[in-house]
Amino acid sequence: MAVVRDLRVLLRFQGFRRLLAVRLLSQSADGVYQVALAAYVVFSPEKQTSAAAVASAMAVLLLPYSLVGPFAGVLLDRWRRRQVLLFGSLLRALLASATALLILSPAPDWLFYVSALCVTAVNRFVLSGLSAALPRVVDTDRLVIANSLSPTAGTLAAIAGGGLAFVVRLVADSDAAVVLAGAGLYLCAALASLSMARELLGPERPLARERIGTAVTSTARDLAAGVRHLAAPQRREAAWALVAMSLMRFCYGALLVMLLMLCRYALTSTADDGLALLGLALGVSGAGFFAAAVVTPWTAGRFGPGRWIVVCAGAAALLEPALGLPFATAPLLAAAFVLGLTTQGAKIATDTIVQSSVEDGFRGRIFSVYDVLFNVSFVGAAAVAALMLPPDGRSVPLVITIAVTYAAVAVAMARFGRQ
Repeated sequence: MAVVRDLRVLLRFQGFRRLLAVRLLSQSADGVYQVALAAYVVFSPEKQTSAAAVASAMAVLLLPYSLVGPFAGVLLDRWRRRQVLLFGSLLRALLASATALLILSPAPDWLFYVSALCVTAVNRFVLSGLSAALPRVVDTDRLVIANSLSPTAGTLAAIAGGGLAFVVRLVADSDAAVVLAGAGLYLCAALASLSMARELLGPERPLARERIGTAVTSTARDLAAGVRHLAAPQRREAAWALVAMSLMRFCYGALLVMLLMLCRYALTSTADDGLALLGLALGVSGAGFFAAAVVTPWTAGRFGPGRWIVVCAGAAALLEPALGLPFATAPLLAAAFVLGLTTQGAKIATDTIVQSSVEDGFRGRIFSVYDVLFNVSFVGAAAVAALMLPPDGRSVPLVITIAVTYAAVAVAMARFGRQ
């Protein structure tokens, strides 16, 4: 396979191998930690979880990516990236250990959320550092391949980490043990970063550096300029694709909250059974994401990226209510696969449209805006679901609302394509 061949070529670069090892350990730890949070918030037997609590947890996990992400580069261009990976991983190991202690103690929930918020905020710096360091460990000719394979490998590592978390939770019957497993992986990521020289990952030190406050203000102005660039008529397709993807991400987030509540209350009789069912559903959805990575290059090449978004949104509009309204296990697992396939397929197509239609000098800023939209829409979906869902998660109005939203995306993108 071409993917295996490309990866074999990249692994010949010693720096890339070591950077990839840090990424895999770091993102597998992220998967463990995030599942631990979900297990504690949603599936603790002593807790009567509500959709509002789920929405709060999602906000804690995702809002730091949105708020910190665009400004992470300001500091990453001032600090040695190897040191960011080292001390960021050590700090996350320490904070995750503190989270485990909070789970074991009668501490208030807000303190638990603050701890989780700090871990995910540091994550943004580490992930940005991993991406910024790639050009330092591969040559220019292979940079595109590295940018494709490295984040994909990290996503798979996060899914594997989530699977490990489910195993630890079911064996140890302790959310704190799962968090400590994540802390151990963060520590391993820190140790792996020590295999690289301090100067290997850059950045090159400029002779003069502007003050941090000035740099942050400049970043905000750059983001505003990126939005204005995107609003130009010749880049209307990219703007439409971003709006479509944000709405589809909104739908996926709302349905995920519903799935969490169904697994906890409606479809299983115990918290452990609900956690196992959620793990199965997320694994099936992950298979849909993988299938999208396989089929989208061919389908988007044949139909065009914009039409492929129409196909994905239209398929979700038809299949989501058919599979979701029975509120039964087997149809919901099928829906998880379909939504994983259609959501990731549309995202790949959106990435392609943005990369091909936005000028190179604005591309980084547009993707920063994209990142904010992607995560804020997910958190907004959780908030809407919290308002609409009953305690057991069975909500016909929410399923219908999501189907209508998918249909609206398909119709709007199809009309734009004809124009």
